[in-house]
Amino acid sequence: MLNIITCKTLDGKKVEFVNTMIGSGSMKEVYFAPDKSYVVAFYKKPPDTQAQDRLRMITGQYRDSIFNQIGGDYWQRLFCWPTALVEYQGQQGIVAPTYSKHFFFTYGSRNNDMLNIQGKEKEGKWFASANLRNRLVDPRELGDWLNHLKIGLLLARAVRRMHMAGLAHSDLSYKNVLIDPSHGLACVIDIDGLVVPGKYPPDVVGTPDFIAPEVIKTAHLAKQDSQRYLPCRDTDLHALAVLIYMYLLYRHPLRGGKIHDLNNAQEDERLAMGAAALFIENPTDLSNRIHIADIKSTELPWLNTDQLPLTLTGPYLAPLFMQAFIDGLHNPAQRPSANDWETALVKTIDLTLPCLNPHCEQRWYVFDNRIAPTCPFCGTAFRGQLPVLNLYSSRQAGVFRPDNHRLLVWPGQKLFAWHVNSRIAPNEKLTDVQKKRVGYFEFHCGRWRLVNENMPGLLDVTDKNNKKKVIIGDALTLRDQQQIILDQGDDGRLIVVQIIEV
Repeated sequence: MLNIITCKTLDGKKVEFVNTMIGSGSMKEVYFAPDKSYVVAFYKKPPDTQAQDRLRMITGQYRDSIFNQIGGDYWQRLFCWPTALVEYQGQQGIVAPTYSKHFFFTYGSRNNDMLNIQGKEKEGKWFASANLRNRLVDPRELGDWLNHLKIGLLLARAVRRMHMAGLAHSDLSYKNVLIDPSHGLACVIDIDGLVVPGKYPPDVVGTPDFIAPEVIKTAHLAKQDSQRYLPCRDTDLHALAVLIYMYLLYRHPLRGGKIHDLNNAQEDERLAMGAAALFIENPTDLSNRIHIADIKSTELPWLNTDQLPLTLTGPYLAPLFMQAFIDGLHNPAQRPSANDWETALVKTIDLTLPCLNPHCEQRWYVFDNRIAPTCPFCGTAFRGQLPVLNLYSSRQAGVFRPDNHRLLVWPGQKLFAWHVNSRIAPNEKLTDVQKKRVGYFEFHCGRWRLVNENMPGLLDVTDKNNKKKVIIGDALTLRDQQQIILDQGDDGRLIVVQIIEV
């Protein structure tokens, strides 16, 4: 029989939990609600006055500012945000939603679950390391490369939303992010330590591998020293870039072959991640390249940066990685914002192509603008007819300018409202109507066609003297250099078709 404890939140609401601990970390002990819909986590060490004030703001004003605004429901799946404070027999704690079932391992580790992870939380570390992925994680949990792009997009959105609210996570890492590559999902956890610049300082400096170089470099200084860097929004942006890089390339951007101190491992680590940090793919300084002789077989091919360089992430992400790990590595003001990553990931997802090899582990790759695209993961070349749609936006009536945004056409590819109208962004503010596809593509009798499902303004304007309206329900055959207006409104888009045949 369950031993159920009843207590009250600080605002007087009843809370129940089963008096059987389900988890214990460095700071909290965690208990399930009877129906497992939420957890109650008690602090091992009572929070001080400032920490209590921060928790009240996190469960109150800050929570309201995110979840009770337009698009607030969207964030329920991206954050495991504490909902209330609770006290029981002198212990203080928080109430938080239970993680979605997607964030628990369905299958055990390889070799009959030798690690006993079946049913455990999917910490991001399992999916960010080539060695762990190849050696230990069940292949059915690994998902594909497109889902890893979607995970990066969700993380960028989550960080963008926190920063818009004036908050910083302060300890963004694969320990504090749960991901599900099999469905392309992510959830940011451990929200109770949020930083508010000038009001609530960080409790920790971060998690190794994700701490910004300036924080490590100045860690020896007193917290009150004006030269000391503490976790903030700028350091979140370093951690976000590291996470996205690791989730796409399964290696750490700073852990190369360079040795800074032969006699002191601790000092070598401090320099490698701090003052002397150097991007492993820096094109002008090759001294921190990963040595091929040091790579384990279970880390191949991912740690071989010559075989799988960051350029495989495409024309939008690769420059941001360069910006983050070269320009912004030691200059926080130069780091890409969360919005920069979000925009680049949206465009990259539109530029992905399914691999023709049914046995390809990654199954998707980014089109590299070559006439004969090839999957970088398995080497399978594309064969067939590939329409590439170049998107243009109207800044004034009848005048269209390029958006530096392209959409690849493959079986099942869809058009959405954000493709049709430049004023609509694919984010948390989309309405239910805007989430529905407005058209799709099919290969029919050797030609590609666009089927119009809900674009009343669809117009073929290739021949200026003979413009052709395409009514809803009809299909338009795609031709090379064809010009198609998707929406005749002020912010409507024009697409120019390029057809590659291999």
